[in-house]
Amino acid sequence: MHTNTVLHAVREPLTLTLRRAEAADLPAVLALLAEAAAWLNARGVRQWPAGGFPASRIEPLIAAGTLYVVEGEAGGPLGDGPAAGPIATIALDGYADPEFWTAEDRPEDAYYVHKLCTARACSGLGIGRALLDWAGRRTLADGLRRLRLDCAKTNAALQGYYRSLGFRHVRTVDLPHRASGALFERPAGAFGGYGGPRIIDLSADLSDGLSADLVAEAPAALPGDGLVLTR
Repeated sequence: MHTNTVLHAVREPLTLTLRRAEAADLPAVLALLAEAAAWLNARGVRQWPAGGFPASRIEPLIAAGTLYVVEGEAGGPLGDGPAAGPIATIALDGYADPEFWTAEDRPEDAYYVHKLCTARACSGLGIGRALLDWAGRRTLADGLRRLRLDCAKTNAALQGYYRSLGFRHVRTVDLPHRASGALFERPAGAFGGYGGPRIIDLSADLSDGLSADLVAEAPAALPGDGLVLTR
């Protein structure tokens, strides 16, 4: 599906493509998520089931058009483009987990990130940060004001990572039957820094439909080697 070679020597800018996942992507997506789940659980982090997710958890996201996959360029350093399979995934939708987000949080004003995952062979390249920046722009383009996510209550390293990207810790909801519960948000359109991969978005044109008041809350410009917004 993807190379197992360590890729930290890849020079920036790295160009990736993002598209909506299709039914044919299901096996590759499940394998990617299972790899990440195994890595997390081996380190004592119970964010995701040790064996990964069943197809029944992922198929609805694909059917709804809210799961996206990231691929390298054809002939690029991450393998032979789409033929090599997805190297990352992200789901972005309006589902606010009712056990975490309350009416006082105005859940309808935000998009929520789920199933954010990068192939272990591609860790350290800034792909996760680039995907969160893309998600923030998608949120802004759709007229919403906040990008939100939740993560494991005990994963201090991941919580620190989100803070470093400008996310604010809203609170931690400590439910005995849930490993997750640390809630984070940041303004739509904000980005986590300069440099890193460029993402060519094949799913939509994010430059349309931004209201003036929402644009005023967003950064004046994207990093020069950050996101590429295109059809």
